[in-house]
Amino acid sequence: MSASIHAESDGRLQLAGVLDFRTGPGLREQGRALIRNNQSGALCLDLSAVEKSSSVGLALLLAFLRDAEAAGKTLRVQALPADMRQIAEVCQLLEILPADASA
Repeated sequence: MSASIHAESDGRLQLAGVLDFRTGPGLREQGRALIRNNQSGALCLDLSAVEKSSSVGLALLLAFLRDAEAAGKTLRVQALPADMRQIAEVCQLLEILPADASA
């Protein structure tokens, strides 16, 4: 099981694969660096290629939001997968996630 995060030229970050305790730490560090080094002030985190996520995926989203805020940038979440949406709903975090309506 693998996962990746990379930056597109349009200020979009693409998160892909399986988000769990094995992939989370590496993604955390890569995402932090991508957010900090991205020249765009408004970023979009595209989750359409996420195959599966545990609560680690939600923790990553929250960490990336903090990273963006610390860097003076905004971060919007696009295509929040159903499993992450369910975890966020149970944790009452949907209201604070800057996510679009698509699942």
